[in-house]
Amino acid sequence: MSSTRNAPPSPASLTADGAAWLASAEPYPRSTRALWDEQPEAPVVLACGSVFDIVSAPAIFGRRMVDQLWDEGPGSGPVAMFRARMLLFAAPGTAQRLPSLLRWEELGRAGDVPPLLCHGTGDAVTVPARSGTAAPSESRWLVAPDTRNPWLPGPEVLLWAAVRAARAAVRISIFPHPDQDAKVYDVSRRR
Repeated sequence: MSSTRNAPPSPASLTADGAAWLASAEPYPRSTRALWDEQPEAPVVLACGSVFDIVSAPAIFGRRMVDQLWDEGPGSGPVAMFRARMLLFAAPGTAQRLPSLLRWEELGRAGDVPPLLCHGTGDAVTVPARSGTAAPSESRWLVAPDTRNPWLPGPEVLLWAAVRAARAAVRISIFPHPDQDAKVYDVSRRR
């Protein structure tokens, strides 16, 4: 790891090149671009599977994954928030491969990694508006696409980020788990 910490780009509005890339996911990209030109504050539903897949994680865990990607990894592709879910844009095919990698690592059984929703071929997602004027509670870009060919992490990179995020979330406690039948004595009130 280098001595300088990488940081995700600051949130921004979608660039024209980023909008063109997103619109290319649709069978009629010019219609999507025209919609955004008419209503830049409106979110748009886009098809997954051909240009990008989406890995949707609960907001806090998703943020940990993004932090891992930027702090110790290669960085992330575009990232958005929508209804308390972090949407990580991924390489096509990730939605099919990532769940099997998580099962193989047996991460889902231990509850270390919360359920990740993987959207690929045949699915569609709502992406934030083209302009950056959305209220914080609405959908918004955290890392907006800014080129016609953004880098997209694949299933192995996202598996790595999920494992690291799960490990970072583990807290070590000297107190037993409440389900254990251990006797715990409060010694702070001793005379």
